[in-house]
Formats: sequence, structure tokens, C-alpha cells
Amino acid sequence: MARLTQRKVSVNGVDCPVLEGGPAGSEGSEEAVVFVHGNPGSGRDWADLAAQVAPFARVVAPDMPGFGRAAKPRDFDYTVEGYAIHLSALLHQLGIRRVHLVLHDFGGPWGIVWGTLEPYHLASITLCNTGLLPGYRWHVMGRLWRTPVVGELLLATQTRSAFRLAMRLANPRGLPREMVDRMYDEMDAGTKHAIRRLYRATGDPGGPMNTVASSLLRPLDLPALVVWGARDPYIPVRYAEIQRETFRRAKVAVLPDSGHWPFADNPQAVAGLVVPFLREQIEPQRSDRPAAA
Repeated sequence: MARLTQRKVSVNGVDCPVLEGGPAGSEGSEEAVVFVHGNPGSGRDWADLAAQVAPFARVVAPDMPGFGRAAKPRDFDYTVEGYAIHLSALLHQLGIRRVHLVLHDFGGPWGIVWGTLEPYHLASITLCNTGLLPGYRWHVMGRLWRTPVVGELLLATQTRSAFRLAMRLANPRGLPREMVDRMYDEMDAGTKHAIRRLYRATGDPGGPMNTVASSLLRPLDLPALVVWGARDPYIPVRYAEIQRETFRRAKVAVLPDSGHWPFADNPQAVAGLVVPFLREQIEPQRSDRPAAA
């Protein structure tokens, strides 16, 4: 696997660490695989998978505002649209114009809305237990976080052992202890504030945004890969096939024993799907380009 490095990027005054890697000379490439985490999480969630893509493509995996080691300003726009705008500014700053998105959890709506804003920069999309979710209503934890006072109390009183149990229930195969403890350690007051603001600003994900986004993305006929852990307690596995309503050429793979973080609870299986898919998208494009004079 290739070695990744980390640097700090400031986007409109918000500092965000970015994991980066790629083959020699790819640092300024306008084409990149962009990994976007969800809640809870950070760019480091993707480190192992990104390192397997880096030998043939530029890869970037940012910590989004309010999460991981990114800045957590109280006045950031903690909405799906706010994150999409931040992602747009980040990609422009990094000089990335041809984007292969790899999305998980809330990274799904953030990346999808970005794609509707800049559709001609979107080259392919990989969805891990996320996507367009027509008719979906918030899971129990989401409804609790959205409830004033209850959400504050729930987040403020969560212990490490309770967090480990919740993650175990969401991932029956189990997640690496280091990953779970890192998530808990990073869930400080700033992240808890971001979670409350984000969930309270986001209605049921199955609402009108799905219809609008689908209508804008469907005509692009994008290459797509859908990877879904069937034992996800938050988003039912039936939504894996539903992604084909928007991404008609999507390859859909369901991992029967995986939970909400399939790339972490079964990394070999997910890499066996994602790495070849991304190689198919990137290497033919590279071979079609004229040689430098």
C-alpha cells in the first residue's frame, strides 16, 4: 500500500486536515478520488482504502468541519448545503476538477448535493451505506439528536463503554478498537455541537432533496458502485438497489454480514470491489490523454 501524508488546508478560514497520496507526480493532478466521511468520523476512516487506491490515482480524504481534527467553529453553516459549499471550495483550492467521489453516511448527502452544484466535475460515484433515500425517515438516534434538551443530554452523558456498545450494534462483525476509540476521543464539545446543528437542520433524508438531486444526476449516466452492509441498523439494505433509480449503470454489492461501516468491518471485501472499480474509471482516461511534448 502507498504511504499517505497529511497537510492542513484552510478553507474560508476553517482549518481542515487532509490525507493525501498518489503515484509520483500526481500532487497537482486535476483528477482525484475524494473520500468523504460521515458522522461520526474523519478522513482517517478511509486511510487503509485510500492507500490501496493511491498507487494509481491521486487521493484526498479531508476531515470535514466539526469532525475529526478539523476546526469546529460555532458559526459554520452546519447544513447539508453548507458542507457541500465547503467541499466545493476545498476541491477548488486543491486544484481538483475531475472528481471520483467515495461517500459514506452523511458524506452521501454532502457529496451528492455538491454533485448537483458542479455536475460536470463529477466523474464517478461510490456509495457506502449512503445515497439517495426516497421515503426514508430518521433512525432512532437521529430523532433523539434532533430533539432539544434530549439531544444535548444524550451526547453529553455518552461514555466510552456506551459508545463502544453502540458501534458494536451498528457493526456486528466489529470495528477496529483503535478506530472506535479515535471516534470517541474526537467527539468533543465542538463535534457534539456540529452533530446537533447538522441533524436539526436536516429534515427526514427521504424528502424533496432526493427528487431534485435524482433529476439532476440521472441524466449524467455516471459510473457508480454501491457497497452496502446488509446489517446496517440505520439505513435499510433495500436502499442499495434503489440507487439504480438515479445511477442506472450502478454495480451493487451487498455484504450480508457487514454493518454501517463495511469498509472498516470487512476491509478486504470492500477494497476488492472499490479498487478495481476506480481503476477502471481512471486508467482508461489516463491512457486516452496525449503524451506530454
